[in-house]
Amino acid sequence: MKEDTGEIFTLDEVAAYLKVGKRTVYRLAAAKKIPAFKVGGTWRFRRQEIDQWIKRQTAEAQGDDGPGGAHGGNG
Repeated sequence: MKEDTGEIFTLDEVAAYLKVGKRTVYRLAAAKKIPAFKVGGTWRFRRQEIDQWIKRQTAEAQGDDGPGGAHGGNG
């Protein structure tokens, strides 16, 4: 009956969930590189969006090298 789709994380909780520092999560959120929103000036994260973001990061890491990678032209 319990679903995690509506669960909201704080910055500290996301840092623990991803096993990274709080500063890293803050920088990712501020740069809009991780799905986040602000409530009263503090960052909040939807668990479902974080899980989807993790899947995208994993897919990108297993895919091609991306822009500037081994196949990217430099001149």
